[in-house]
Amino acid sequence: MPEPILNISDLNAFYAKSHVLQGVGLTVEPGELVVVVGRNGMGKTTLLRSVLAFPPVRRTGSIIFAGREIISLASHDIAVLGIGYVPQGRLLFPSLSVEEHLRLAGSKQPKDSPWSMGAIFELFPEIARRAKVGGGRLSGGEQQMLAVARALMSNPSLLMMDEPSEGLSQAVIRRIEEICRRLISAGMAILLVEQNLEMAQTLADRAYVFLNGQVALEESGDDFRADREKVGAYLGV
Repeated sequence: MPEPILNISDLNAFYAKSHVLQGVGLTVEPGELVVVVGRNGMGKTTLLRSVLAFPPVRRTGSIIFAGREIISLASHDIAVLGIGYVPQGRLLFPSLSVEEHLRLAGSKQPKDSPWSMGAIFELFPEIARRAKVGGGRLSGGEQQMLAVARALMSNPSLLMMDEPSEGLSQAVIRRIEEICRRLISAGMAILLVEQNLEMAQTLADRAYVFLNGQVALEESGDDFRADREKVGAYLGV
């Protein structure tokens, strides 16, 4: 069996004196889509911030990415290792065009990266038509496409996505699901934090349910789809 591309063990994360993540263990295999679900305030976004060492989060434990321990690395050192990040709320630059966002994000990509501007626009024709338009003038769906495209320009082997369905129509959510499937079929691994249970159950190869900063439940994708009552009890739905 191949080694996990991401292997987290006994992860504790703190904001000042607040102990948010408590002994979390989680793995993502190459070419696997893993979802993390839970109610608000359960530590899901903190998990992604911990992997990326985003301040002001403080971490202890072990985070191994592609065989390398990264718990002691700074954010700028982690960013070049092959982890793409799609933040909650997209966080685009309103005045930068679609094309400028992508050029900026791809400025350090290796020469053999498959994610040229042409490849990005082929995957995302929605934003190809809006290449000269500023990020602040895009629709919500177009902004989400650009946020994913921007992350891909860093040539990641692991893509972490935080609530990509937030505020989007069902048609756009289905489009995001389609993109995730295409990326997984091409060999990319995805760690997806998602409040939309329907989307999470549709995509999951494996699932973790967070409760009070801990892993309350880990299931295969099939069990996660079948155990609606159990999962719903954890999520309060």
